[in-house]
Amino acid sequence: MLYQQSLALLTDLYELTMAYGYWKSQMLENEAVFHLFFRKLPFQGGYAIAAGLESIIDYLHNWRFETSDLDYLATLKTESNTTLFEEEFLDFLHNLRFSCDIDAIQEGEVVFPYEPLIRVKGPMIQAQLLETPLLTLVNFASLIATKASRICLAAGEDQVLEFGLRRAQGIDGAMTATRSSYIGGCVATSNTLAGKIFHIPVGGTHAHSWVMAFESEVDSFKAYAQAMPDNCVFLVDTYDTIEGVKHAIEVAKWLKKEGKKFLGIRLDSGDINYLSRESRRLMDNAGFDEAKIFASNELNETLIADLKQQGAKVAVWGVGTHLVTGYGQPALDGVYKLAAVRKRKEDPWTYKLKLSERLAKISDPGILQVRRYLHPELGYVADAIYDIPTEQKKGVSRIIDPLDPTRARPISPKMQGRDLLVPIFREGQCVYQKPDLDTIRSRCKRELLLFDNSIKRFYNPHIYPVGMEENLYQHKRSLIDQIRENIDQEKFR
Repeated sequence: MLYQQSLALLTDLYELTMAYGYWKSQMLENEAVFHLFFRKLPFQGGYAIAAGLESIIDYLHNWRFETSDLDYLATLKTESNTTLFEEEFLDFLHNLRFSCDIDAIQEGEVVFPYEPLIRVKGPMIQAQLLETPLLTLVNFASLIATKASRICLAAGEDQVLEFGLRRAQGIDGAMTATRSSYIGGCVATSNTLAGKIFHIPVGGTHAHSWVMAFESEVDSFKAYAQAMPDNCVFLVDTYDTIEGVKHAIEVAKWLKKEGKKFLGIRLDSGDINYLSRESRRLMDNAGFDEAKIFASNELNETLIADLKQQGAKVAVWGVGTHLVTGYGQPALDGVYKLAAVRKRKEDPWTYKLKLSERLAKISDPGILQVRRYLHPELGYVADAIYDIPTEQKKGVSRIIDPLDPTRARPISPKMQGRDLLVPIFREGQCVYQKPDLDTIRSRCKRELLLFDNSIKRFYNPHIYPVGMEENLYQHKRSLIDQIRENIDQEKFR
């Protein structure tokens, strides 16, 4: 627990004003379905990684408006200096308890644009109030898990350590980034608070200041070896990197006599390719061929891939700024859109969509699910977004790209389909057994292997087929036509 107070007000004011409007309109029994999704893949890549679900579960377990929240809301005024919210509405919030159904794609799953990551179904007021916190908890976590996955793909069999605590956007940013980086494939972090809370392995040695605090570099290495003989990775580039490697080897020989293992060196500046190859040669000639070379200093996926292609002899990559900040992509463009409404539980659903002049911004109607299809030889081949009531009647036989209806793909009944959205809450009660972080991390690695390498390219990746089930697509088109016809009638009345 980073904070010791209610987080119910972790929302935008307009969520509360809309909730107040629903309350004033006596829409307490009205129900809604919202979907959380994103429209564009981050980093100009070919996939994204879902993350943030555990934080959502924890948040919803504690979701309630406490007295201090209501006392603050009571102080808010309108432009006319009247009270923004009636006291009776604040009493309503005080008694409000979470009772929605939530389905979500599990953390570590590979996801694509327009696929619902979360579906919220329940009382309109509650579902509306959850918009901002759900987006806050999903967007950044998924962004960083995706960045970590890309970096780990670039590193191949090498290990990647997350070293970004000091460059992250505050405490929340740092903690979320560390957890998400581990989901994406990093093996450890320098963030010891995250190690404690999330049970992530921690790692690290010493900084340049350690070396500078002694009369000589070799004295600093000796002192560190005496203090921590089982944790010796020496930072060798404080003064002269090659000389630093030689000093590290000198102290490594002392460690060997003491029966201790020399773990390696870290390069934090200069020509990593040349210095790693020369360092490898020196350590191998001295009999320390098992010692590893760690590299850091503004690394990212493209630089790591380039260094590996050049033949750099790095075994462990420490990545900080470019990882924990989602460098190159300020945010995942997640959105939360209304898709269905009804006045009470026993009523049928009325499907809704947001219209736009841009096709990409027209939302999808329905109560949606995502089904991923597996070919026994090719791996995953397509995802279908379908309306649950419709699919139960007719099944999925063809998908259509909503942004390009000329792109359609048949779904063979022989292909194995798996629904991605799983039950998380039912009537406000958690029904999901949260997996541990290592299970989530393993899922991410396993699932990525089932996709063609073409979607994992850093430049011009292949577009993985995601489409709407044909009947859902046709229903969306009819809704669009109906809305536009109504608009035209209003214009020319």
